[in-house]
Amino acid sequence: MIEDIPQQPIEPGTVRVDVAWNGICGTDLHEFEDGNNFVPPAGHPHVISGESAPITLGHEFSGVVSEIGEGVNDLAVGDHVVIEPYIIHDDVDTTEANPTYQLSPDMNFIGLAGRGGGLSENIVVKRRWVHRIDKKVPLDEAALIEPLTVAYHAVRRADPKPGEWAIVGGAGPIGLLVGAVLKALGLHVVVSELSPLRRQKALDAHSADYALNPAEVDVVEEVRRLSGGEGADVAFEATSVQPVLDTLVESLAPCGRLVIVAIWNHRAEFDIERLLLKEIDIRGSIAYANDHPKTIELVESGRIDLKPFITKKIALEHLVDEGFDTLINHKETAVKVLVSPSGAGLED
Repeated sequence: MIEDIPQQPIEPGTVRVDVAWNGICGTDLHEFEDGNNFVPPAGHPHVISGESAPITLGHEFSGVVSEIGEGVNDLAVGDHVVIEPYIIHDDVDTTEANPTYQLSPDMNFIGLAGRGGGLSENIVVKRRWVHRIDKKVPLDEAALIEPLTVAYHAVRRADPKPGEWAIVGGAGPIGLLVGAVLKALGLHVVVSELSPLRRQKALDAHSADYALNPAEVDVVEEVRRLSGGEGADVAFEATSVQPVLDTLVESLAPCGRLVIVAIWNHRAEFDIERLLLKEIDIRGSIAYANDHPKTIELVESGRIDLKPFITKKIALEHLVDEGFDTLINHKETAVKVLVSPSGAGLED
């Protein structure tokens, strides 16, 4: 439903951003289909934001600064920005001294637990969460910096080294972006994916050196062959599918590192003896913490090109019939669908 709602007031220490583009996230789809995962149910307000459903969705967005609150001296009207969309208690240290602020109690996200959202014409955000980007980066591509930062954080969790071999299980949006970060950092990347469209996208978007079909290829043996018999140094699980997890464990070399990126809504099984005998490290990865600057640098330097990941641009009024429907019922055909809340830019 599209409604006219009051504009958020500008306050000291905040910035108003006119939203240019908002990417539809898998989390948004879950809220649309099932409801109340991150969005607080009606009548049960979030402990920090004080808001509950209905909520304005949207947490992957870019925009232009249009108004600056008192005390903000390092941004200017007209600056291009992206948002680190956190809702976190004010007493939590969110400086570089705290690398785990995303794990703090009651953490949630702008556009899920309130405080506006990217599917609105403009939004007021605390200065801490606003990141300036170079104007040479198109604003539509900049809207992908938030999910790219999720991927960057996951890769960072793996302690990767140039020249290592990586396998990514799944070539959905996050799997593709993980592959792009790995390639930018100088790793050899193998993607395992059933969908032929997604396998081709991984190659075309420079997210992988090799894209394997697990229904036709013994992925474990092929990874060993490609890596000179050793197996992968790092692996990333981006599907929440048990057979994919099993394949990644088998594909890893001794002392390999496995990073779980997907959100599992069910229990996974591990062959503990296999993990023990190979001394495999398992690491979780959720969201990001102080990762936006490095991610933005990868984009501004041209080491990652985000344009290939944009598959559709739509107006806000087509959010359900062209946006959600595509990503729910035709997900193999799309990576990232962008929404223009104002309708500007759709002629591009």
